[in-house]
Amino acid sequence: MLENRKTIQTAYIKLVIAIVIWGGSFIATKIAVRDVSPVTVVWLRFLIGTIILGYIAWKQNDLSLPAGKDRLELLLLGFLGITLHQWLQSSGLVTSEASTTAWLVSTTPVFMALLGWAFLKEKLTRETIIGFFLATIGVLLVVSKGNIISAFSGKFGPVGDFLILISAPNWAIFSVLSRPILERLSSIKVTFYVFLSGWLLTSIQFLAGSRWVEFKNLSSAGWFSIAFLGIFCSAVAYIFYNDGLKALPTSHVGVFLYLEPLVTTIIAAIVLSESIVLVSLVGGGLILFGVWLVNRNSTQV
Repeated sequence: MLENRKTIQTAYIKLVIAIVIWGGSFIATKIAVRDVSPVTVVWLRFLIGTIILGYIAWKQNDLSLPAGKDRLELLLLGFLGITLHQWLQSSGLVTSEASTTAWLVSTTPVFMALLGWAFLKEKLTRETIIGFFLATIGVLLVVSKGNIISAFSGKFGPVGDFLILISAPNWAIFSVLSRPILERLSSIKVTFYVFLSGWLLTSIQFLAGSRWVEFKNLSSAGWFSIAFLGIFCSAVAYIFYNDGLKALPTSHVGVFLYLEPLVTTIIAAIVLSESIVLVSLVGGGLILFGVWLVNRNSTQV
């Protein structure tokens, strides 16, 4: 009994660490894109992440090359989940605030529910619809800083906010497409080959633009941020999160994800001096409540 309690306590600690790390990922990206292009940030981050996960997969004897059909699926997932998704977020963070980015990314479960309804014939209940509209109002409040009328006057937030918002349904598509192959292969193998595929595809952009010359522009803060993204956000947090999933019910783990934008907002205020706007917190609250309604419905169906 005592050993089991210690395991659960350790799992909670690891989950908190994972969420704090992921909450800091937007701040680290924001700092890195001040020095170099988004493509360079993504390329360096996933070079580090691929090496670390490759080593872990090798230690677990799970590095064997997948079958032909699986390779094509992993290539597609690498494009969607790494090359496109990370480019959208990194490019968005050039002009978008880190805290705004975190709130917008938290809408992903809503898009997943809508995709399930549109393509998988999953049930769309009244709670899901209410959750969707609450999250939408929350997004409008966060991006417009309370001036929702600006959404209809052509002055609705920086371009980066739109790129971040696009990344949410893109991640939802990635998540839906990941389910079948995760049933056939281990999560560490899938993650490694998704990382590898995405990094190789990003390498085309990186090499075509001769972006290695940007390395000289990286400050010590920029290098530290990229190392943090590659080592902690792409490897350590993923391992800790999976450890939490093994020891705790999925519903308990999911609650921790609601804390991520709050963590980002606090860290962004401390590190980047981003202001904490009351209306953004209200909008963020509406987003989280809307997402909770959608998730609550999905667990009951």
